Amino acid sequence: MALSGPEVEKQMPAEPQPGREQQSWWCLVFFLCFYGFMAQMRPGESFITPYLLGPDKNFTRTQVTNEITPVLSYSYLAVLVPIFLLTDYLCYKPVLLLQGLSYVSVWLLLLFGSTVLHMQFMEFFFSITMAARIAYSSYIFSLVPPAHYQRMASYSRASVLMGVFTSSVLGQLLVTMGRVPFSTLNYISLAFLTFSLVLALFLKRPKRSLFFNRGAPVRAGAAPSELHQMNPGPAQAVGARPGWPPAAWRDSTFVRMLRELGRAVQLPQLRLWSLWWVFNSAGYYLIVYYVHILWNVVNPTTDTTRVYNGGADAASTLLGALTSFAAGFVRIRWALWARLVIAVVTVLQAGLVFLMYKTNDIWLCYAAFVLFRGSYQFLVPIATFQIAASLSQELRALVFGINTFLATVLKTIITLIVSDKRGLGLPVCSQFLVYFVYFLVLFAAYFLAAVLVGLRHFQQSRHQPVPPAQELVSPMQEKATQDGAPRPAPEDGVFTVGDLSPQSEAKA
Repeated sequence: MALSGPEVEKQMPAEPQPGREQQSWWCLVFFLCFYGFMAQMRPGESFITPYLLGPDKNFTRTQVTNEITPVLSYSYLAVLVPIFLLTDYLCYKPVLLLQGLSYVSVWLLLLFGSTVLHMQFMEFFFSITMAARIAYSSYIFSLVPPAHYQRMASYSRASVLMGVFTSSVLGQLLVTMGRVPFSTLNYISLAFLTFSLVLALFLKRPKRSLFFNRGAPVRAGAAPSELHQMNPGPAQAVGARPGWPPAAWRDSTFVRMLRELGRAVQLPQLRLWSLWWVFNSAGYYLIVYYVHILWNVVNPTTDTTRVYNGGADAASTLLGALTSFAAGFVRIRWALWARLVIAVVTVLQAGLVFLMYKTNDIWLCYAAFVLFRGSYQFLVPIATFQIAASLSQELRALVFGINTFLATVLKTIITLIVSDKRGLGLPVCSQFLVYFVYFLVLFAAYFLAAVLVGLRHFQQSRHQPVPPAQELVSPMQEKATQDGAPRPAPEDGVFTVGDLSPQSEAKA
């Protein structure tokens, strides 16, 4: 039967709805990227250490090195898991607001605090901001369809890097050319952070998240859980609603995640790059935490216009972005050469740490840090893909969370032994000598593993042809290949999970 005129008119407005929805989430993405840029506008961050050691606060170098800075590692370990769980349970926005409030608290304590205890609380609030960065990284994926994950993640990541770079350059220009004192720079940072907190109030709160809030109806264009696609439960098999009953659904998902994780751990590449993530990330962030104190030792000037920490941070951010981008074009047989590449980069890092320890030239110290940070950022996207390519989306978040937690535990143990006054309480120069030995030991382990793999490969090649290099594929792609279908492109590649890593954890 033909539809009447009024019935046709009622159906007409439904057609352009997808276009309006797409325009709506594009506006949300733009606003989120603008918020991410403004949240990084902290021009005083690169100069926190000289500010604490200068006449404004007049703390001693021993207090900053052995009493104040170690609190950052301890606090980060304490808040990492709770913030990770709250981010998903509360659907991102409340944690972003908590991050904004913590940033404001950090700079209020910097400006008006006067005791070591105040500065230790400052480090505690800073650790909350670091742990809460996962909320921004994950938030964007709740706004857009999976087909746009990689592009949207690159936009959000680019906005963060641009904010860090702009903030560092602005701070350096204000100090060097504007002769702005450090205290004024911190007031400017507080103003930017207050504005970003106001922006966070207007962010839309998503209705779904990765783990706790998947029971809600899925929007058009959004994908259901990959684990449900790989292992459909009994409710789906008989046509019942997926997600009912909620308790049994969550339990079965958890069991399947553990089963898939147990199979994934058997992959050599996953084990290798996870170990790299744990051990090298711990060493990297120890260098980042304490390098500003080392710069003050190498260049103990009272002329603030001759402090170029902001320029060094800006250069290292730019080089890190370039090396991360270049890593995407490296095409080698990673199963064979990964250990050797890691060994080469690690021994380069060891040499740069030794140069920072040994030199009395501040420009050499700056250059060594820029190269050190760039070399680490070169391997991060490679490690991200090698870990993520064989895992479902849920397992990616779980594995990266475990790796980050283990790296934080290791970093905290080293801090307690080496830096804390209750441990050895070493001065910063001696700490860098310890970190040099740490990277040297890692190099020896990676190089020995590379030699063993090379010898095994040589022995196998004498008896049989060399097998072609095989790319790591996700379980969904592998299943599609086994069914005879062409292997689909990954929906959320390197950048989807790369932002869940603590890459931007840099601390002045």
